[in-house]
Amino acid sequence: MRTHPKKKLEIVVEAPLRSRLLGLLDRLAVSGYTVLPAVAGRGHHGAWEEGQISDADRMVVVVCLVDAGRLDAILDAVYGALAERIGIVYVTDVAVVRPDHF
Repeated sequence: MRTHPKKKLEIVVEAPLRSRLLGLLDRLAVSGYTVLPAVAGRGHHGAWEEGQISDADRMVVVVCLVDAGRLDAILDAVYGALAERIGIVYVTDVAVVRPDHF
């Protein structure tokens, strides 16, 4: 089966920023995304678990796949919107079997 290269963008942010981030992705014409709850982790300030932090500080992960040619513009916009907020952005190379969906 033939596969097609894409970039997977994973953005970990505080849950209250979810709507702002999804609106930005919509304006950037990102074709789709998935939002997942982040229930525990370890980072710069140590370990945390859901329930240790308030509802306002819950974390979510937004995952989307994009063409490599669009990645820089999307990253610039995401960074501009989230630079002063808690968040982490990961970019990885992936392969998809249905490129028309992205």
